Amino acid sequence: MKKDIAVTVRENVPVAENIYKMTLFSEELPKDIGAGQFLNLSVGDSSHLLRRPLGIMAHTQNTVTVCYQVKGEGTQMLAQKEAGDQLTCLLPLGNGFVLDESAKKVAVIGGGVGIFPLISVLNAYRGQKNFVSYIGFRNLAATCMLDELSACDKLTISTDDGSYGKKGNAVQAFLADYETEMPDEIIACGPPVMLRVLKAELSARKIDTHCLVSLEERMGCGIGACLVCVCKTTDGKNARVCKNGPVFDIREVEL
Repeated sequence: MKKDIAVTVRENVPVAENIYKMTLFSEELPKDIGAGQFLNLSVGDSSHLLRRPLGIMAHTQNTVTVCYQVKGEGTQMLAQKEAGDQLTCLLPLGNGFVLDESAKKVAVIGGGVGIFPLISVLNAYRGQKNFVSYIGFRNLAATCMLDELSACDKLTISTDDGSYGKKGNAVQAFLADYETEMPDEIIACGPPVMLRVLKAELSARKIDTHCLVSLEERMGCGIGACLVCVCKTTDGKNARVCKNGPVFDIREVEL
């Protein structure tokens, strides 16, 4: 059950170029946080009332950890927060990744800030699944969370410019390995263009492996009321990413 609670900043540190990791503490955290869900976090300034939707990367009984990219005024304010500062957040929001019980090998495809909710899946299913992961970053300066990702059974890192790992992107690396690995299920999160390419390539190659994607959309309320994050479904209807998603079957949404 979601709660709107006060939280205390435990840690707020840079982990890559313009990427920060923030850990929040509260004794009132919900117990039912699922892999791939998100929270709506205040920025601690009355002139910026809209909260920021951030994918939950990890959680314990009394802490929740998120990562965010500094892009606008709101995230710039978050980057200034220090240990002990007070904020408010609403969580857990949206649906998460629920993997097929019969899937033994899962391919994980992540790009940029899309890797953070995927790490929550690795944590939730640790020891239960064989994860083969394909993670893409812009360049060496953007790489982060490599320790958290190293828990995968196989990890392939790509950068657009080849400054770290393989040159290319996560989808290319996955497709190059597909016939060797033959995963039972695919999960992905990243920029819209990455997910569009993934869907197109799966269709073109007639790969019908079940694939779940977490969509990145601008959100206002985070609870489905404002309709800012509406996406199109393949049956011609609308879906609210914050309420009906952010995780969807890739075959059910237009990308």
